[in-house]
Amino acid sequence: MGDPGLRRLALGTLLAAYPGPVPPDWAVDLVAEGLAGHTLFGTNVHDPAQLAASTAALRTARPDVLVAIDEEGGDVTRLAHATGSPYPGNAALGVVDDTALTRRIYAAIGGELAAVGVTVDLAPTVDVNTADENPVIGTRSFGADPGRVAAHTAAAVAGLQSVGVAACAKHFPGHGATVADSHHELPTVDADTALLRARDLPPFAAAVDAGVQAVMTAHIRVPALTGDGPATFSRAVLVDLLRGELGFTGTVITDALEMKGAAVAAGGVGPAAVRALAAGADLLCVGARVDAALVERVVAEIVGAIGDGRLDRARVEQAAGRVAALAAWTRAACPPRPLPAGADRTPGSGPPGIGYRAARRAVRVEGELPRGERPLVVQVYAAATIAEGRVPWGLGPHLSRVEQVRVVAAKADPAALRRLAAGRPIVLVGRHLHRLPGGPALVGSLAATHALTVLEMGWPGRWRPSGVRAFVTTYGASHANGRAAAEVLGLTD
Repeated sequence: MGDPGLRRLALGTLLAAYPGPVPPDWAVDLVAEGLAGHTLFGTNVHDPAQLAASTAALRTARPDVLVAIDEEGGDVTRLAHATGSPYPGNAALGVVDDTALTRRIYAAIGGELAAVGVTVDLAPTVDVNTADENPVIGTRSFGADPGRVAAHTAAAVAGLQSVGVAACAKHFPGHGATVADSHHELPTVDADTALLRARDLPPFAAAVDAGVQAVMTAHIRVPALTGDGPATFSRAVLVDLLRGELGFTGTVITDALEMKGAAVAAGGVGPAAVRALAAGADLLCVGARVDAALVERVVAEIVGAIGDGRLDRARVEQAAGRVAALAAWTRAACPPRPLPAGADRTPGSGPPGIGYRAARRAVRVEGELPRGERPLVVQVYAAATIAEGRVPWGLGPHLSRVEQVRVVAAKADPAALRRLAAGRPIVLVGRHLHRLPGGPALVGSLAATHALTVLEMGWPGRWRPSGVRAFVTTYGASHANGRAAAEVLGLTD
């Protein structure tokens, strides 16, 4: 490829990924050649022993390789993607509003990550979820109040980094006011800088004050700052605002460049990498669908941009230097260690730990719960976002001597459900029921003639169904949230 020094320099700004539970040779070889590291996804995770072996294999190529993962607890989990997380997510922690608990939860998550060789947690999500219809943040947020979100952000950062795992506050300058998903399109936050400073920036300022090692960019358009492009490509956001105004000195990591909010705006992953580096990003998360050929194309684009003047070599050297500093921090702070005592391991494999107790504290009940006869549980199908992935949720694993059926809201027959229930009350379980096609109509029809409890395991916002006996909210759909709801409803042994 020409200058091998330039190739190694470009590789030092990239966070790749690989398929399957065992790192293929190319993934390990690229680390030896200078690749900053890899992001792990659910497809890379089978069990703790396997994952620890995988990360050890990466470290044989270079001891300071960055191993990152999206382990937020709650609805976004990679370690427990097969069962659901044994920890509640941010929305539940925000409702409990105990910052000491938030710190303990994140320290427990960080302890599990450290034990398997993960060095960077792409968490916490610190967006202020002010849009009830937000399709991608929702329960990943600590709430809609900037002050509360800021306080829990600081606690989460402190918890993760207390056990030697670098935290990454995301998604700068704030994805909470969007009503579109940047995995699929470029959302717009139509706010002036005064509103951003009052509403969206306080949690990021709190993260910086807490010493957060990394901040992740958002593929969102903020016309007042970014014009027509995403924040990931904006020096006004990444340099003037994040570094100049907030004083951040750590590593700026991009959200996945394969996401349409970035790739479409730039004309591909390679051009997106060049634009992000030029704007001030340091570590470029390529995405989940990565192979050696894609990495080489991105490297070639960066090297070519240095050659033709689109990128200043000094800027790329600065980015690679910040990535190296992050790697040095993780190597010093996060030596491999055994799983910490008391950490939640496989959900359901032992006595409920801190995550289950926290989830129980987050459950809220409005109205009167059914008592006595076991109800019919009706779980309503809800599609997962790309960020969440396909992770089991609901009451199913926790039910004892209770009949459950699954329906699609728009296709469900309320009369048939009433006949199936006979004289039993119905518990209708859903995520974002008010947003599902046919969801509100199904609730209304059942509530009109039947004793109905609605269990909302998504972001409830201001929606409250009329005519129901009880409305129960868990503020998340993790394994811990499901167990907590089943206990509150009296449906476990």
